[in-house]
Amino acid sequence: MKLKRIGIDLAKQVFQVHGVDNHEQVICRKQLKRAQMLDFFRQLEPCLIAMEACGSAHYWARELRVLGHEVRLIAPQFVKPYVKSGKNDANDAEAICEAASRPNMRYVEVKSAEQQANQALHRIRSRLIRARTALVNEIRGLLGEFGLVEPCLGVAATRRLIQTVLADAGNGLPGRMRELLAELHDELVEHDARLD
Repeated sequence: MKLKRIGIDLAKQVFQVHGVDNHEQVICRKQLKRAQMLDFFRQLEPCLIAMEACGSAHYWARELRVLGHEVRLIAPQFVKPYVKSGKNDANDAEAICEAASRPNMRYVEVKSAEQQANQALHRIRSRLIRARTALVNEIRGLLGEFGLVEPCLGVAATRRLIQTVLADAGNGLPGRMRELLAELHDELVEHDARLD
């Protein structure tokens, strides 16, 4: 089968393939299971393969390039105008194939595994910062209910506030709250260590 261009709608387990020849005639509409993907493309002559830039697209792009195919990733917002009718996998694959035929289409650079690992590191770090910020706000709110307030904001100011409150036995903080505050302080230290 001689294909000029293929659009693939990616999923977790079942992929939809839409391929056209040099005359833009559809010669391949097929569903592939995950285990069939590489075998199917290994049997084809090298051609242009387009996919939406989504979760697993960079992985599949690297795998298909190893087989000699030219792979291009398209941002989903650039595929959407080419969907002809109702949203389903076959229509999406056709739209991806059509979008890749446009001479002025903009593509997403395929990321290496190392680039994806770095991106994951930044995402996880951002999540940890959000969690630490939520913890700091919770601590400040709980202490505020006991009239213990630090005028400065931020993580460092909250650390100082915790240390000051725990060191001052005469501030009227009940014993149970003092224990909870010590636990929250330990949790904040763990967040800082993880972020480091």
